[in-house]
Amino acid sequence: MHILGINAYHGDSSACILKDGKLLAAVEEERFTRVKHWAGYPRQAIEFCLKEAGISVQEVEHIAVNRNPKANIFEKVIYTLRRRPSLDLIKDRLRNAGKIGNIKSDLASHFGLDESALNSSIHHVEHHIAHMASSFYVSPFEESAIVSTDGFGDFVGAMWGVGNGSSMKIHERIYFPHSLGLFYLTITQYLGFPNYGDEYKVMGLAAYGKTVYLDEMHEIVALKDNGRFELSLDFFNHATTGISMTWENGYPEVGKAYTDHLEEALGPARRSTELIEQRHKDLAASAQAMYEEAFFHLLNHVRDLTGSPKLSLAGGTAMNSVANGKIFNKTSFEDVYIQSAAGDAGGALGAAYYVWNEILRQQRNFVMEASYWGPHYSSDEIGHIVERRMRDLSEIDAKITKTDNSQELCKTVAGYIAGGAVVGWFQGRAEWGPRALGDRSILADPRRAEMKDILNARIKRRELFRPFAPSILEECTGEFFEIDYPDPFMIKVYPVKEEKRKIIPAETHVDGPGRLQTVNSKTNPLFWHLINAFKEITGVPVLLNTSFNENEPIVTSPEEALETFLRTKMDVLVLGDFVILRNGPSTPLRMD
Repeated sequence: MHILGINAYHGDSSACILKDGKLLAAVEEERFTRVKHWAGYPRQAIEFCLKEAGISVQEVEHIAVNRNPKANIFEKVIYTLRRRPSLDLIKDRLRNAGKIGNIKSDLASHFGLDESALNSSIHHVEHHIAHMASSFYVSPFEESAIVSTDGFGDFVGAMWGVGNGSSMKIHERIYFPHSLGLFYLTITQYLGFPNYGDEYKVMGLAAYGKTVYLDEMHEIVALKDNGRFELSLDFFNHATTGISMTWENGYPEVGKAYTDHLEEALGPARRSTELIEQRHKDLAASAQAMYEEAFFHLLNHVRDLTGSPKLSLAGGTAMNSVANGKIFNKTSFEDVYIQSAAGDAGGALGAAYYVWNEILRQQRNFVMEASYWGPHYSSDEIGHIVERRMRDLSEIDAKITKTDNSQELCKTVAGYIAGGAVVGWFQGRAEWGPRALGDRSILADPRRAEMKDILNARIKRRELFRPFAPSILEECTGEFFEIDYPDPFMIKVYPVKEEKRKIIPAETHVDGPGRLQTVNSKTNPLFWHLINAFKEITGVPVLLNTSFNENEPIVTSPEEALETFLRTKMDVLVLGDFVILRNGPSTPLRMD
């Protein structure tokens, strides 16, 4: 039995496919279109998933979509009667709901078929239920509390409940117009980061500020009984005039979310071209603190309500890795699971698993321990691409070697990294979610304090306040971090031990933590061996890891990896078992 999961007509459009309850493939559409956070119908993602399953669309028994326009209809009607939102807002929502409702028609048109030729049952799964399913049903937990928070989906900003075996029980919802995701989005725009998905920039900037605006933040977000929260709507546009949103097969655009009242309370908004001042850093720190206060207020209520020591977390704000790293300190949860695509892309996964577990009443038989579910390429395919680009490679005096010995490959590449080289590392299947986790990564030596500036100047060209992440051998986690708890998905930030910060300064953020990825020898043996080879050379079981891209989606194909290598100042590119060294056999710099 095959189930095709789809996140369509929303940011981070994606698809996944299950066979008899086990995940075969999952990928975001942006990896093919090369447009970040691509929103619309995920044509190429669907095609990839069907190809991986070896079936045609007519052979799919069930199609699951992570939106249900009919959900919470009573609350929508009551809100419309009471608040009387603008006609444009209503039309925009109805238009988007119509597209979701016509997904079968779009599928048939995509494959040149009549709708009658599709034998699939179409299941519309409420947005936050899909989020919750995307975490719990692929977690290692038989039972856990479940929480989903994000902007909005199907008129809900947050939802929580409990999962047990193959079923979930929803306890409570927080309805539109109240949302922690909307609060964070609004502050992100106000601080001069206008692009969809820029919230992580505020999270990084917060480390440089102090929470001197926390009183003002309490005027914007109020905590209520039973873990709930409310927004002071005078500061926001979404509840009345609405926020313009574009989800039409391209980059998602979101209009201005805040009113003039916010500027009256916090001062003039920063334009994206203006310098970042200390005031902006303090505002970022205060907003992060406010988010965390509300987040842990909710989590502690859910812990008391469910009695479960385990937590499955999902939704767009579940990508706030700084807050995630404090869950053990701020709550009494003992285990936390967040899968690698916790945001809207993961809704495709959750919708599919909701159908498998809740509708078809099948038993759980899969745990997502790794994120490698995207496209992959054979050595022959990579070799043909390298051969086609020989003229370009000769222009940079590239030296190309190939080895079938993975141990020798790791030893050689680890030596380059230890010598100061910046390495593009392209292996296996592309990662599911926004993090590069050792298959589409740029790697460097974390011992070199200057490496952050080198990467930004030569490749990444991004804001200097944004940190890079450490990838560490799982068994060495407690040696370098204040916590010894695995996180293979780089979705939690933990403090680096004080005595270790001087050893790995390039990936330690200004306030002392790192966004951790633990690397397991079973789930990614090649990446584990590379880090271990670096440890054997340097004594340090950590590599600096950042995504293989240059202000674009993470590379998917060998061709894209080569393009990025050629147009940047990367020293070494490793494509499968091919090692390409820029400017011939020159020896990289060594540590003093």
